[in-house]
Amino acid sequence: MAGINKVIVLGNLGADPEIRSLENGTKVATLSIATTESYKDKAGAWQEQTEWHRVVLWRWLAEKAEKMKKGSKVYIEGSLRTRSWTDKDNITRYTTEIVGDKTLLLDKSEGGGNFPPSPSASDAPAQPQAQANQAQDDTKQAATPPVTNTNEPEDDLPF
Repeated sequence: MAGINKVIVLGNLGADPEIRSLENGTKVATLSIATTESYKDKAGAWQEQTEWHRVVLWRWLAEKAEKMKKGSKVYIEGSLRTRSWTDKDNITRYTTEIVGDKTLLLDKSEGGGNFPPSPSASDAPAQPQAQANQAQDDTKQAATPPVTNTNEPEDDLPF
């Protein structure tokens, strides 16, 4: 049976993306994304806990990261990867990071919010912007819950 390795993160960039090109010309971007959860502690006081996520974007997605800035709200889909290396003291180090395969910049004030869907890992061409906007509109319509009659009791099930 196959497993599932899927990560979705919606948060804010803690710094401008670090974008570089490898020797073969492939672009790679590294992002640091903060997500914050709020909860009530035992005393009833609201607490916040922030998690930091390391995200790596390759090729076309790395180029799109150039529009992202510190504080930008971003949506990332991807998978977890753990890699290792040996440091200068000959100690093996490990890091787990999200390898993004879809991105969306949600800041409309800085020209964001209109990214077309990211190509798949096979680098398929992106959809034209009109199709991307239509797909977003379709998603919004599908996500809207249907209006229900609230006069009926909830325990009156049809089966």
